[in-house]
Amino acid sequence: MKILIVGAGIAGPTLAYWLRRTGHEPVIVERAPRLRRGGYAVDFWGSGFQVAERMGLAPRLHEEGYRFLEAREVSGSGRRIAHFDPLRLIDGYGGGYVTILRSDLSAAIWDALQGEVETVFGDTVRSLHDDGDRVLVEFAHGSPREFDLVVGADGLHSLVRSLGFGPEPEFERDLGITVAAFDLEGYRPRDELVAVTHTVVGALTLRIGLRDDSTMFCFMFRHEGETPQDDLMAQQQLLRDRLRDVGWEVPTILEQMPRARTFFMDRASQILLPSWSRGRIALIGDAAAAPSLLAGQGSALAMVEAYVLACALHEADGDHRAAFAAYQSRLQSVVRTKQDAAIGMGSAFAPRNRAQVLLRNVALGLMNVPLIANLAIGRSLRDPIVLPPAPGS
Repeated sequence: MKILIVGAGIAGPTLAYWLRRTGHEPVIVERAPRLRRGGYAVDFWGSGFQVAERMGLAPRLHEEGYRFLEAREVSGSGRRIAHFDPLRLIDGYGGGYVTILRSDLSAAIWDALQGEVETVFGDTVRSLHDDGDRVLVEFAHGSPREFDLVVGADGLHSLVRSLGFGPEPEFERDLGITVAAFDLEGYRPRDELVAVTHTVVGALTLRIGLRDDSTMFCFMFRHEGETPQDDLMAQQQLLRDRLRDVGWEVPTILEQMPRARTFFMDRASQILLPSWSRGRIALIGDAAAAPSLLAGQGSALAMVEAYVLACALHEADGDHRAAFAAYQSRLQSVVRTKQDAAIGMGSAFAPRNRAQVLLRNVALGLMNVPLIANLAIGRSLRDPIVLPPAPGS
């Protein structure tokens, strides 16, 4: 089948890789003029890592990723008040875990396509007409084309979902937290392979040192108003207004923010859809069921969903209705569980009061106790997803 994939992030190219292996003809369209850079660092593990291994990506991910030696919480003066060794916990659950920039993960998947998938950058869909036998797609710039199937892999604010399923507010659960991330070159101080956090009521700041003397900062803060979209100046002003009194290194970081090489901001939201498909149109990744940035496994889930959908299409021998149903049936309960778990993480990333800040710091220190660490985090590191055999193998 000729299958249009909208979005060249994580899920889209993963799906294209496996569709091409099983004889389909995927076409990717991406609104951005090129692969996106910047974003934030993700903890990548579990079944998503297994998919990456089956694509031959594991060596590259380990090479380009990071294994942090310490997670450290500091006071406003920079004094260490809690810490633990993340490797001691992670390595207890086997390999297949890496912290990596989301854009580096995306680039690795993209390179696996080896230039063999038609891709159109700088364009997106404008309308979708599913007549039951095919989907007529009108693009914002290109000429109309027909496809057997259309898959939306275009993220939290999916245009395919809006066109084919309904407006975003009908399916979005806003968690009341905004996330921002950017990187600076030459920032000081610098702590190699240490994830340093400073947490106050309503906000968390994370600083991590990257390669080539680059430092990434991530901010999570409670925000009840509108989060600006596609307006860099408004986004950076929101950060200044909301975080100017946070303390620690934050005033210096915000002062240097205008020279950031990349910048990302969005609200932490979840997508709750009763069905991930309609007719010949399906959704994967955040477009289908975003767990939110608080869940910590969105990129891995995106790869799993793409892989399972490709497997389902292969097993159904072209019956898209059966394939779409099998794909959702296999994954929906697991995804909903992770979404529900993410809601409770808000107090860890942006505590509502001083008591939650203190509780968070105590819990962080207790991560050095294996039994407590296992009870608190270990369960989330045991991924319950069992992948089907690789299609086309």
